[in-house]
Amino acid sequence: TTAVVANGFGVAPNRGTTRVAFRGGTTSLFAATEETTTETETETEIEAEVEAPVEVEETDEVAEVEATTEVEADAKEEEDTKDEKEGKKAGKDAPPTHIGWNSHNPVDAIPDSLVREGDGPDGNYPMRAKFEKMCREAQVSITKAIEEIDGKGKFQEDCWTRANGGGGMSRVLAGGDVFEKAGVNLSVVYGSMPQEALQAATERGVDRSKGMAPGERVPFFACGLSSVMHPKNPMCPTMHFNYRYFETDGGVWWFGGGTDITPSYINEDDMKHFHGTYKEVCDRHDPNYHQEFKAWADRYFVIQHRNETRGFGGIFFDDQNDRDADTIFEFSKDALNSVIDAYGPIIENHKDDEYTQKQKEWQLMRRGRYVEFNLVYDRGTVFGLKTGGRIESILMSLPETARWEYNHQVEPGSPEAEFLEVCQHPKDWV
Repeated sequence: TTAVVANGFGVAPNRGTTRVAFRGGTTSLFAATEETTTETETETEIEAEVEAPVEVEETDEVAEVEATTEVEADAKEEEDTKDEKEGKKAGKDAPPTHIGWNSHNPVDAIPDSLVREGDGPDGNYPMRAKFEKMCREAQVSITKAIEEIDGKGKFQEDCWTRANGGGGMSRVLAGGDVFEKAGVNLSVVYGSMPQEALQAATERGVDRSKGMAPGERVPFFACGLSSVMHPKNPMCPTMHFNYRYFETDGGVWWFGGGTDITPSYINEDDMKHFHGTYKEVCDRHDPNYHQEFKAWADRYFVIQHRNETRGFGGIFFDDQNDRDADTIFEFSKDALNSVIDAYGPIIENHKDDEYTQKQKEWQLMRRGRYVEFNLVYDRGTVFGLKTGGRIESILMSLPETARWEYNHQVEPGSPEAEFLEVCQHPKDWV
């Protein structure tokens, strides 16, 4: 008699009855008997016997195995239901909430990718590697363009990695002919944050700890490219950008970023060019983007204790996951790759402008305001400090020189007074 054993059951292709059982926990055929049909049976009887159900003899071992399997399945189902109700726990291999100030290992050359191997284009999290690649390419093209504008200064590069994955690369230019200081930083982070700290670094009302158990730290992945450029000439504005992508172990993901400008004096043509460039970028992706993200920037870059904005805004967005991830990625890529188009011509037009000592002092006063916002309110700074980020990179945004005068008051009707009016009442430039 030929018998086939599959999934613990005997299946007999021949006519008759085959009994199959288990011995010692392994599948074996130890007994098979056949009751052959006689030639006098009718065709109907033969067909009926062929189609008859197979009898399976179940031993005590079989029953015990099946009972154990059912208990394990019930336990897993109960655990899954509990996770859905109570939220996910951080894994044993999740990073601590504070990576550590000394966890950054300097390296001579940055690896081809700072994203963990399993997170690559063919891995479980393809957007991680895709976003890092976009940031690295933009870092190279933007620093090359700024060096050409400056004519003298060169970006110095330093790289680091972390034992648990991730790392970064800073490129900083100092003492140039045009720029006092300019930096463009790439960062890839695998970390954890307490839920309350995560909420402090997000838009009010957005639950980034979703999917995690109450009070549980939130393991996350983050990749971003950030930059601040401080020109010497007070007629040349400071510029900042940051574009980033986040994922949490709770299953939440989002994009954020923006580009904004901080002049010391009003130049209508410059502002129309800068804001007009980003309106064109936004319009290519969504006709509502510019109005929404320009207003968001005006709300975000506020020095609350001064009741004035840091500068003249631009675009700012956060928590973007309302459409396909690749769609938002393309918008982020377009905005990042438009930095030089929006900012470069303004610097070229004013880098050789004449200025007075009084105008230079006003520029330094505005830089002081810049420092106040970055150290008190900026989400990126708060995020980096709370997670143990690399201090030199976090504070790269600060200018080399700034000024605070006690109880400084501008002259009514002066260019400085007109500037403050815009900081207190943001306007639409396009």
